[in-house]
Amino acid sequence: MQSKVLFITPPFTQLNTAYPASAYLKGFLEAQEISVAHSDLSIELFTSIFTGDFLQTVFQEADALENYHYPKVRKMKALYISRVDVVIKFLQKQDIITAHKILESDFLPLGHRLVNVNTDIKWEAGDIGIIDKAKHYATLFIEEIGDFIQANVDEFFAFTKYAEQIATSASSFDQIDEFLSYQPTIIEEQMLDILVAKIETHKPNLVCFTIPFPGNLFAALRCAQFIKQLFPDIYVAFGGGYCNTELRSLSDPRIFEFVDFITLDDGEGPLLKIVRFIDGNSNSNELERTYVLENEQVVYKNKIPNTIFHHKNLPAPNYSGLPFHKYVSFLDVVNPMHRMWTDARWNKLTISHGCYWKQCSFCDVNLDYIGNYQNTTAEDLVNKIEKIIKDTGITGFHFVDEAAPPKMLRALSNALIKRNVKITWWTNIRFEKTFDFELCKLMAASGCIAVTGGLEVASDRLLAKMKKGVDIAQVTRVTHHFSKNNIMVHAYLMYGFPTQTEQETIDSLEVVRQLFEKNCIQSAFWHLFTTTVHSPIGKNPEAFGIQITGPAFEGFAQNDLYHEDPQGANHTKYTKGLNLALHNYLNKAGYNKELQHWFNFSIPKTNHPKDLIESFLSPMATTTE
Repeated sequence: MQSKVLFITPPFTQLNTAYPASAYLKGFLEAQEISVAHSDLSIELFTSIFTGDFLQTVFQEADALENYHYPKVRKMKALYISRVDVVIKFLQKQDIITAHKILESDFLPLGHRLVNVNTDIKWEAGDIGIIDKAKHYATLFIEEIGDFIQANVDEFFAFTKYAEQIATSASSFDQIDEFLSYQPTIIEEQMLDILVAKIETHKPNLVCFTIPFPGNLFAALRCAQFIKQLFPDIYVAFGGGYCNTELRSLSDPRIFEFVDFITLDDGEGPLLKIVRFIDGNSNSNELERTYVLENEQVVYKNKIPNTIFHHKNLPAPNYSGLPFHKYVSFLDVVNPMHRMWTDARWNKLTISHGCYWKQCSFCDVNLDYIGNYQNTTAEDLVNKIEKIIKDTGITGFHFVDEAAPPKMLRALSNALIKRNVKITWWTNIRFEKTFDFELCKLMAASGCIAVTGGLEVASDRLLAKMKKGVDIAQVTRVTHHFSKNNIMVHAYLMYGFPTQTEQETIDSLEVVRQLFEKNCIQSAFWHLFTTTVHSPIGKNPEAFGIQITGPAFEGFAQNDLYHEDPQGANHTKYTKGLNLALHNYLNKAGYNKELQHWFNFSIPKTNHPKDLIESFLSPMATTTE
């Protein structure tokens, strides 16, 4: 017997580009002469929902359920139904003729989002500005339909996730199991129809779901449940980021009503062993890093030593067979970095496996995807880049590293230039001093247009406590080097770190204000700190001055933890003000306003001088710039 494998990315992930997991594993298994097909059920479902025909069904279902939310959308349903196919095609192709049509005053219905469209946005001149404006209006139109679906026919519906609310912090399987017993919604029925068509086309005996995020879990389980009912001879496997982080203590057997195998960490070795087991060429004791059910008990099979496939020896991801013509480009907010996640087409590729730093106290440094650092060569990377361009026709690359190593970025940039491979690329980095002006200049010459990195809490005390390995002065200089070379910088910001005081929160905001004002960073996003079970903080909370208060583990998922911070501020009350300030700085506004302006309660004055960031830059006037 020779296995046929079907990989599925369940709804919903990014809708502008393909999630890379199935492409990596397809490339690997095909090199082992195993037959593989893959399907991005996320984009397949989305483009089948947003059609005139299906939208008619949505309105009928809302009537049948006697749900009457968003009456304005219902009132104009004929216009939504008649326009949706044109709008989706435009979001896929973005042609100037359709852009002009979309912007005609009577083309799109003025629903609850479009009626409040921001008319102060300054669009670029010419066709680019017209297409962007039409894309923004088209996105709001699609979001209005999404709001209607979520409110009236499927409470779990969202654009880049599905039923996330019942998979997040799901220490018990109870609620998920309960919802799986309910009748599928019309969205789920549509998903299952597509799934059946894929199975009938490819005739697999093993269907593998990658579950990167909590918002993919329920759809994967619904599909697996259906496979077990309709195709009982097909094996089902789960893997991916959610399993790797949240299911490491799994003991509840109920999930195995729907799944045969759940793998942890890199999928290559476990999948190869699963295929050999299914084909009758080995027994279950040969499985690696895989949960199975034996005698009604969850058993973790992990034959030692593991079969390790080093990053440098893996073949290129194989994206062929994915429907690249179906992906859509959204433009919901005009944040330059947010656009890179939701707008353009990107091939996703990893420069290095894991993180070369692996010390940050808030990070899952003990897990394989962070702690197992492996490298490759620049020549190997460029070979893979050329193959992926050939497969997809796309020359944009998002290198999805935990932190791309500066030495590798230098080597890669030189190799791209030397071989005259023209790509546009961006990646995640650490703001370390190796990124001098010359390296940033070289990266820009090779096609780099943006970097993202963690500034986290902009406080030297807390940066040292979280073992970030950088300080504010260093971040300032590095971001300045990138910006001077026209490489956009997005900073991940954190508030609520253990023992963070109100004064430190306000001082952190002042640092962010000055970094924007001096054009060191152009984009940023605030995250409220969460303790995770696999991080150094989660493993040793007392050392960081906090107490873990839950949740109680009940046999299923375990990742996010609740904590009390007796020394720290009440962090959640700052959320609105921090985001309001950041929104203004992103739009090059509000630099001259006092920090108190953003908050509706009294805050302390910042301890930082107004020229803090400038003082870090002043010694940098060199001939290289």
